[in-house]
Amino acid sequence: MRRAGERERAWLNDTFAALCAIDSPSGSERRCAQRIAAELRALGVAVHEDDAGPVAGSEVGNLYAHLPGTGEHSLLLCAHMDTVPARAPIEPRLIDGGWENANDAILGADNKAAVAVILALARRLAQAPGPPRAGLELLFTVCEENGLRGAGAFDRSRLRSGFGYVFDQASPIGEVIVAAPGYDLIEAEVRGRAAHAGLAPERGANAIAAAARAIAAMPLGRLDEQTTANVGTIVGGSAPNVVAERCRLQAEARGVSEQRLAAVVTEIIDRLQEAADGAECDLDVTVQRLFDGYRVAPGSRALAVAERALEACGYRPARVSSGVGSDANALRAKGFECLNLANGTERAHEPGERVSVDALEGMLEVAIALHAQVEMLGGHPVGAGARGQAGAR
Repeated sequence: MRRAGERERAWLNDTFAALCAIDSPSGSERRCAQRIAAELRALGVAVHEDDAGPVAGSEVGNLYAHLPGTGEHSLLLCAHMDTVPARAPIEPRLIDGGWENANDAILGADNKAAVAVILALARRLAQAPGPPRAGLELLFTVCEENGLRGAGAFDRSRLRSGFGYVFDQASPIGEVIVAAPGYDLIEAEVRGRAAHAGLAPERGANAIAAAARAIAAMPLGRLDEQTTANVGTIVGGSAPNVVAERCRLQAEARGVSEQRLAAVVTEIIDRLQEAADGAECDLDVTVQRLFDGYRVAPGSRALAVAERALEACGYRPARVSSGVGSDANALRAKGFECLNLANGTERAHEPGERVSVDALEGMLEVAIALHAQVEMLGGHPVGAGARGQAGAR
């Protein structure tokens, strides 16, 4: 396995910075998609945009590309193009050996570090003297940050590979996500009675006060190693001198264990109902499953390949359970074996988000090693045979 040279590393860093500077919050990924497509077409690689945009809520669909190999094996690498909203312009700067935003906002390394790495691997293979033994499939998705919607709308039957990887865990390189949570979105509306807050407050029923009592009684935060819950938004009322007639809130619960997750969601709803009843308010609640969780079987071939690739790059593999979902959740739900690998980024979704140059370049080495490991696979073809196994589980 030939490691990345100085020019490859320079191209990777330059491309990463250019991608980060493109504002692409969920739903507004077109400019980022255009840059990715231009890079691939300049290499002679055909790029296809699917029709997931309207379904996912984006102005553009997922991008798919395939670099064929001479053998029967191929590898899928997937990254998402969207970011959480940036509260200030993104101006990537190298500071103390790492990429940061010069302004007080996210950098966008989640997930543009992975986008740049995948493009760098595609560039390496496309510029090689001859075609690789193993093919490479590229999938760049939209609207991952708001429920994995792009990957959820992708037509899995297009994939030729037997398994694949996303690089979407903000933790040290070497971690392999072998368990990830399911995610339930809970939306509630509390309806009370309006009244003048100074003249006749006793005639009112304060929806905000009821919601506050419910929130105070909810199980929130880290509930155990594999379960979390959070209230993220609350909006209500009309004026300081009016007893609040309505209040809306959004909460979430995540858990690897379906039974535990269901129990937490039930308790959140129970606390809402008790508080609404106690305040003489009405309550409407909806629960939406945005994605399912998963556990990776110890005998997974994708797991074995990932650990060999990490070891070949000098990393010690560590099997961990994550508290976040990724496009791997959505692809696995479609019967496609996909693993999430840590990408070495830091402070995802926060001002001060960062990725060191060493981690960015280390990700590229891991991607190169993953492809090299697939080229060395023996036995039956990775494609159809592995898809049959995945569908049978």
